[in-house]
Amino acid sequence: MNSKLHTLLEEKFDEMVQIRRYLHQYPEPSFKEFQTAAYIRSFYDKIGISYQSSVGGNGIVANIQGGNPGPTVALRADFDALPIQDEKDVPYQSTVPGVMHACGHDGHTATLLVLAKALFEIRDSLCGKIVFIHQHAEEYAPGGAKSMIEDGCLDGVDAIFGTHLWSLTPTGVVQYRTGPIMAAADRFEITIKGAGGHGAQPHKTKDSIVIASQLVVNLQQIVSRRVNPIDSAVVSIGSFVAENAFNIIADSARLIGTVRTFNEDVRNDVEKEIERIVKGTCLTADASYELNYTRGYPSVVNHPEETAFLASVASQTDEVHTVEETEPHMTGEDFSYYLQHIKGTFFFTGAQPEGVDAPYPHHHPKFDFNEKAMLIAAKTLGTAAVEYLREHAPSKNSKNVIKAN
Repeated sequence: MNSKLHTLLEEKFDEMVQIRRYLHQYPEPSFKEFQTAAYIRSFYDKIGISYQSSVGGNGIVANIQGGNPGPTVALRADFDALPIQDEKDVPYQSTVPGVMHACGHDGHTATLLVLAKALFEIRDSLCGKIVFIHQHAEEYAPGGAKSMIEDGCLDGVDAIFGTHLWSLTPTGVVQYRTGPIMAAADRFEITIKGAGGHGAQPHKTKDSIVIASQLVVNLQQIVSRRVNPIDSAVVSIGSFVAENAFNIIADSARLIGTVRTFNEDVRNDVEKEIERIVKGTCLTADASYELNYTRGYPSVVNHPEETAFLASVASQTDEVHTVEETEPHMTGEDFSYYLQHIKGTFFFTGAQPEGVDAPYPHHHPKFDFNEKAMLIAAKTLGTAAVEYLREHAPSKNSKNVIKAN
């Protein structure tokens, strides 16, 4: 059955590319993906695959019932874009000012749609059910996964698989990892309230810029001196704003940053340390502050059995030449919520553009990926679903099931 599925996907690869490029031209940011959702619904309507819409917001959940008894497997793809201006010089450049698919979600959606179409053609030979989760708003917390789960997208699902096209990894490489593979992603915002004044009379002020600058330095001591070196953590300041005239000392300054961790205890400790350091730094400078700490997505933690299964299945794809265990990534993903509810695994599909030695990273204005990686992702996800359903089907029906080639 796998060889038949792979052949169907190869025949439909051009359609996959067309879908991806269309979506790339008409991106929509998180929580505003109305036309993208309509496009997905229209695709399933034309094929005749049943689905639920408006799941947890703009989410869509389609399903295919196989011709033989068995469990239920879910496959997930996200479809939101980012508030970034597309700077690529390509025919499929984004037509929406200030919005682009800079992370590959257009490719994820095209992959899952065409995979669903191919699996629908061989549905009578399948065991159990395959659920296709098209998730909105992965890029912006609280994200779409949590609300979709609350709206029932995982009801009756036994296992879930997902992948991310990864432009920094060579095409033909599939990367997996048991346990934590992506970090918890939190956000904090600190406003320092000093006392402004004339730049020539600093002794009559409480310089918020100096205080905030000292705070930036002090916060770096959390990872270097408060976190066990065996554990991983990141504290980064991404924004420092205290705009004023050249000869005026600002009365306030704002810092915005992110915290990335894998261990939940470390996550709790870092949050406490930030509060302690901000309080102490401002007390020393006789200034006040406001601190808002927002918990983002938890760490993506893959389940051992499903991860080992995926690693073995990935090698069945002809275009895959390397299946390897990867180091943990400090980037975040709300696929973590699915894995907190059911068994499953999340992996990376290499998608480095051909002939490019230094590809642009994800979230870059010139980001792009090798579209051939979509075929690899579709074959890997499809094989994982088919094989998982077959292996976990009731044994008494095994004689009626077509075994994988």
